[in-house]
Amino acid sequence: MYVLLPLLIFLGAILALWTLSRIISRWHPSPCPTSLIFLLDNPFTGHYHTTILSRLDLSPGHLVLDAGCGPGLMTIPIARTVGPQGRVVALDIQEGMIRRAQEAAVRAGLSNITFLLAGLGEGRLPTGAFDRAVLVTVLGEIPDRLAALHEIYSSLKPGGFLSITEILPDPDYQPRQVVKALALQAGFKVGREFGTWFMFTLNLERPYGI
Repeated sequence: MYVLLPLLIFLGAILALWTLSRIISRWHPSPCPTSLIFLLDNPFTGHYHTTILSRLDLSPGHLVLDAGCGPGLMTIPIARTVGPQGRVVALDIQEGMIRRAQEAAVRAGLSNITFLLAGLGEGRLPTGAFDRAVLVTVLGEIPDRLAALHEIYSSLKPGGFLSITEILPDPDYQPRQVVKALALQAGFKVGREFGTWFMFTLNLERPYGI
């Protein structure tokens, strides 16, 4: 009992902190600060990057948008997969995250990445350019999610798709049905779905002819 009580108190504190973070993120969406980068890049989170990559159906030569790239955890494997004939545009609103991603690209010896310091919805993306776009645990951090999805939609080639992944216990986690509803409002067609409520990926297509 004396051993169990401190553990219960600790777990209760963690749950309370997570709940508070979720409430704050709901009313004041904001990106994960660069100072908390260890929450993104650690052994617990690292295993799912390969899983997400396998769901993108990438080919050499593809042009890919990594939106909310953070420290480049998905940028680097995507750039390796599309090869020197392909390219990745790594976008983030935080200069510190862009700097970390640039450092990761240098360490990996990759030169097929363009870095863009910008927020989604600002109109900084080219029209009809990308074969794929990726949002990994980012959607809930965006104040105007619908404007962001509209911009990504416009930036995709017809037949390209946006891949959105949400993972618990991220306090900005967006439920599958919420993501689908927003995507449909932005004009996307729901394509392939992967995973469970704990970690899921939705591939949202820009239809041909639209």
